[in-house]
Amino acid sequence: MHKRTICCYEFGKADEVLQLEYQDIEPPKASEVLVRMIARPINPSDILPVNGSYANRISLPYTPGYEGVGIVEDVGSSVRQSILGKRVLSLRGEGTWQDFVKVPAPFAIPVPDSISDATAAQLYINPVTALVTIMEKLQLNAGQTLLVNACGSMIGHLYAQLANVVGFRLIAVTRNLKHSQDLLELGATAVIDTSRYPLYETVMDLTNGLRADAAIDSIGGQEAVDLAGCLQSNGSFISIGLLSGIPIDWQALRRDIRADLFHLRHWNQQVTDHKWHNTLQQIVQLTAKKRLQLLPVKASFPLKSIDKALLAALDGRKGKVLLTS
Repeated sequence: MHKRTICCYEFGKADEVLQLEYQDIEPPKASEVLVRMIARPINPSDILPVNGSYANRISLPYTPGYEGVGIVEDVGSSVRQSILGKRVLSLRGEGTWQDFVKVPAPFAIPVPDSISDATAAQLYINPVTALVTIMEKLQLNAGQTLLVNACGSMIGHLYAQLANVVGFRLIAVTRNLKHSQDLLELGATAVIDTSRYPLYETVMDLTNGLRADAAIDSIGGQEAVDLAGCLQSNGSFISIGLLSGIPIDWQALRRDIRADLFHLRHWNQQVTDHKWHNTLQQIVQLTAKKRLQLLPVKASFPLKSIDKALLAALDGRKGKVLLTS
């Protein structure tokens, strides 16, 4: 049997270097499961490696895709047969942009029937990053104030919902008012549109001059430095992305704050399997109880239409693009 696979043989613009090819389906090894994929999202974190952002640690050729949902079709000799036919998240195995994916059995997470395929496909990258940065890295408590920039993104919407779950105050920072109402309804205390209002002065007004307890930056460059400037002395700053493509000048950050990076890949390597599973189960449970909602799907495309899917993912409209089988 053969499977369709999206392959990257050279780094560059995703719509130019990615290609569809057919490969043999290899049976799972002893501790693996073989998952027939149903849906996988297109995330910025999937496209950045194709562009060459992490060329120093990615060997070519490779198949993109960090998350997705599918059905277990086969299991290795040391894996229990009861998981056959189960719908699972396919995590930390092969790239998910293909028909069949081999996954280490411990990282095939069962999904309850109450969660749709479209939602299940998005349950890893952004939800885990949001939950871990809030609960483990920042250890935010009820009543504390968090600043998050690029808050119109999927992860920004998750931080707004976690504000309701945990009880902290979220000041969402955006570049326009397009997502303001959604963010406020989801749990944000306030939204600052930096195209209309100065960041520092507005934060001072919203916090009665106290400034924020913590900040999460997804942009980098000068905007990261400006965000960190809105923190209290001994406040916590975390960088989780570089949407601007401009690195942070860490020397320009204030010396009286605590600054750090968060990469999901590093957390995966450092955390115990028990802790990793507990985190995923928290996310599944919060989603099943409707306390976390993921982005609606704006478009779905088969693997063979990867070019159209990439264009749709970058068109600026709200919603997630899925690659489906």
